[in-house]
Amino acid sequence: MQNKLQATVDIGSHSCILLIAAFEDGKLVPKLQKVEVCRLGEDIYEHGAITEERIRELTTIMTKFRMDLHALGVELKAVAATEAMRKASNPDAVLDAVEKSLWMRPRIISGEEEGKLTFRSVKEWHGDDIVTIDIGGGSTELSNGKTSFSIPVGALKMFKAMGPIPGPEYKKFVKETFKEVSFKGMTKKPVYLIGGTGTALAMVFLNKPQFDYKAIEGLEMSIADLDAVTTRITNLSKELRAMLPGLENGRHEVIICGLFWLKSLLEKLRVERFKISTAGLRFGLLYPPEGESKTETQKN
Repeated sequence: MQNKLQATVDIGSHSCILLIAAFEDGKLVPKLQKVEVCRLGEDIYEHGAITEERIRELTTIMTKFRMDLHALGVELKAVAATEAMRKASNPDAVLDAVEKSLWMRPRIISGEEEGKLTFRSVKEWHGDDIVTIDIGGGSTELSNGKTSFSIPVGALKMFKAMGPIPGPEYKKFVKETFKEVSFKGMTKKPVYLIGGTGTALAMVFLNKPQFDYKAIEGLEMSIADLDAVTTRITNLSKELRAMLPGLENGRHEVIICGLFWLKSLLEKLRVERFKISTAGLRFGLLYPPEGESKTETQKN
């Protein structure tokens, strides 16, 4: 049915996102998005497992999401967990707790599938011949539609290893990381940046005090713009950094690492400009498999 509200939940390494959206004239349009910081990736870095305290915090977030869904009468279609849960030594304990709170068991998806679903979400809005970069808390997914892969590097993971501002060790870190990565078929194509790093970058660049997907979607920036924002944020104290738009709830701690990493990726992709998209995994989860019509999905 056209305009029927549907929902997904994305459980990431740094944050959890609830999306409520509807297909309108074949296009998926967001109606409500809620972001809650969970920082599961911190536990993975420090313990290799999700602690009981963190699980309790996560179930509180999931309970809030379920109450929102029930209040609005929205059907939850999918729940996906990403890098933190791929690495956790105790995934069943977390999945059990989330299922009890949200009334749906999450599916732990591979980095490759995450990249494909993210690409699909951007392709539906912006077309085929593109490359997507999704910088998360614990991993980064790249896709050109034909090839998708995950690099186990994210803004939160870098922060835990290097602190809020990467130092001289960063150059060696990047060199070692890229040793095993091939960007064949991805260079010199239009690039779309997805995820919290991109959204925060756009909000600071535009000085938007509130998230506004219409203003951010498709925003084009240059590497020079990226450098200017990075310098501006780096020159602020931790306290002032936290007051910038988009950098609340702990994002101010990890954003500089994310921006350093973004620049390194753009240089490898050999592009001078990029665009930002507010799409992502949570949208990709609502699209039907390739070849199946959106009308069929809306009927189900």
